[in-house]
Amino acid sequence: QVQLQESGPGLVAPSQTLPLTCTVSGGSITSNVYYWSWVRQPPGKELEWMGAITADGSIYYSPALKSRTSISRDTSKNQFTLQLNSVTPEDTAVYYCARCVALQLETCSRDYWGRGTQVTVSS
Repeated sequence: QVQLQESGPGLVAPSQTLPLTCTVSGGSITSNVYYWSWVRQPPGKELEWMGAITADGSIYYSPALKSRTSISRDTSKNQFTLQLNSVTPEDTAVYYCARCVALQLETCSRDYWGRGTQVTVSS
């Protein structure tokens, strides 16, 4: 059974960079045709798809966040990462990593999500 686990700082100062890592177990991020994705949910708001990296290393970003987002991977550790630059309090959210079958949020079965990590942007 594939499992995903997010890790990163719970508190980030405004204007700084938020680094998050998703560690995948039970399956390789380089096998099959999956989109290893980042999703977030600000308090009181809808889930927001942020971007994804595929098994072959192709990377896709949400147009709304593209200028501030960088996704990469470390295949030796079976991890993929998110960096969100120039954060503001509006970036406060629960951040999830997920395995999806396409770029649409509805293709991300909840069976293959991490538990989520709360990130607060505050000085």
